[in-house]
Amino acid sequence: MSGELSPIDRAKYVAAKRAVALVEDGMRVGLGTGSTAAWMVRHLAEVVHEEGMQITCVATSKRTADLARDLKLTVSTLDEVKWLDLTIDGADEFDQQLNLIKGGGGALLHEKIVATASDRMVVITDVSKQVSQLGHFPLPVEVVRFGWETTKTLIEETLINLSVVGRTGRLRVTQGGPFVTDEGNYIIDLDLLQIENPRQASLVLNQIPGVVENGLFIDICDMVVIGNSDATVEIRDINTGSIKQEQVEVITSANVFSDL
Repeated sequence: MSGELSPIDRAKYVAAKRAVALVEDGMRVGLGTGSTAAWMVRHLAEVVHEEGMQITCVATSKRTADLARDLKLTVSTLDEVKWLDLTIDGADEFDQQLNLIKGGGGALLHEKIVATASDRMVVITDVSKQVSQLGHFPLPVEVVRFGWETTKTLIEETLINLSVVGRTGRLRVTQGGPFVTDEGNYIIDLDLLQIENPRQASLVLNQIPGVVENGLFIDICDMVVIGNSDATVEIRDINTGSIKQEQVEVITSANVFSDL
């Protein structure tokens, strides 16, 4: 079945598979949201069932929770689990310091809460998401629905004083209407192009009334696993400063991956 994978899917597959190898029996694991995270959940389910592991999962979105339950993983809430050993999630962009832009899947608030409630956050991605400076991918900002247009105006006015290139925001829409997060909020995507000081931008944006959270993940990610279409991965650990290259075997089982 491995020959059926597109180059991008192969890269996602190997990154997800290698990250799942970090999961140990008895762990409490945060499950990310998005296409790469979906590969991870499927790999995790396969390993858990084959090895008889006992793990507890906390999902960052309803759709991830639904997928995990469909694959017979044990899903709990963060309130019940309290703290996590490991969270594995994707990213829309990452830089050399492993700072991230996340939220393309619309789950940035839950993702940031879960990631910061974990001993380690591991990001699974492909090389196309690596940038020298964050900002090319639109920065998602989750806002309450009440007065969202005023909040958008305040955000754009605030951007004038930040070291960014673009300063326009747009409401995220889907199927003709506003995209609504699992918490019932809207998302405004900011076309910033370059963010010279991500830490400052994150702090300033979160001070604006109406803003719930933004998609800048600063000093949260501990490791990134970068998948390549040739089934190799590069593993970067920000804590040890190490960079490793590994080969990952590509074997997909029909029962877990049949609908991909």
